[in-house]
Amino acid sequence: MFEFHDPWYLLLLAVVPLLGWWFRQKGARGKAHIKYSDTGLVERLAKSPRQRLLPVMPLLRLLAITALIIALARPQSANAEREVSTEGIDIILALDVSSSMLAEDFKPKNRLEAVKAVARQFIQERKNDRIGMVVFAGESFTQCPLTLDYNVLQTLLEQIKVADNSWDGTAIGMGIVNAVNRLRESKAKSKVIILLTDGVNNSGQVDPVTAAQIAATYGIKIYTIGAGTRGMARYPQNDPLFGPGYRQIEVRIDEETLKKIAQATGGQYFRATNTRSLKNIYDEIGKLEKTKIEVKEYTRYDELYLYFAVAGLAFLLIELLLSQTYLRRIP
Repeated sequence: MFEFHDPWYLLLLAVVPLLGWWFRQKGARGKAHIKYSDTGLVERLAKSPRQRLLPVMPLLRLLAITALIIALARPQSANAEREVSTEGIDIILALDVSSSMLAEDFKPKNRLEAVKAVARQFIQERKNDRIGMVVFAGESFTQCPLTLDYNVLQTLLEQIKVADNSWDGTAIGMGIVNAVNRLRESKAKSKVIILLTDGVNNSGQVDPVTAAQIAATYGIKIYTIGAGTRGMARYPQNDPLFGPGYRQIEVRIDEETLKKIAQATGGQYFRATNTRSLKNIYDEIGKLEKTKIEVKEYTRYDELYLYFAVAGLAFLLIELLLSQTYLRRIP
């Protein structure tokens, strides 16, 4: 960056063309005049080197004045440096993978696929935040520890499937405990769990509200999401006699417990009844939990006026030497 500390001095440059005109008029008036009957012979004579250099004198003077005016304006080279400090957030996505997540009241396919698609976009929009995942059904497992490697996180997200019969169920409390275990030693200023479920706690050894109170002691905030339409939802089944088909199941979400979980930790409860509302919820949580970024800018100025001052004085010195030596005029 190039700038002037006192730019108003540059207004003096408007006087330079007037000075050029004045020097020219003064030079014309100062010439000796001799009358000749015919000047054709003189005009045909070649100019000497000294005659060719004479017009340079006022030019040197104008260059000197221009350079000195620029020096007065104090030209500077500005080098800006930025110091960026970020305060990231540690986030655990706790996802219900019980068999009821196969209900097809969410697009494009079912609840689980809708959650994966929205979570994928949520991850892509985060910057400088460590994100991890736990999944829970009748039990809870860590799908991915806290990481800044979003590519690995996305790969593990795509591998999530619903629980089989061996560990099916809904252990919300165990999901919270597992997520808390991943966050309890975090040094981040903000620690968040985004818990999504489509059912009622019916498994596990820890009550969900008790698990939330444990989270609160570690300064962890929990946002809870109840996912499912209101009323009945279409659910795929494989009948041993009639083959693949569908049946209607009742959507039962323990909203009261999810609200208590959020309230105990300073979070919020949301209800998602379709894919669009689910995406809006994740967007809202993303706005509520923003990474803090501080930018400090430092500017170092290098003074350049000395170069122009030296150049101006050099032009004046050259003019003075030429006027007193090679280009000296004798009246």
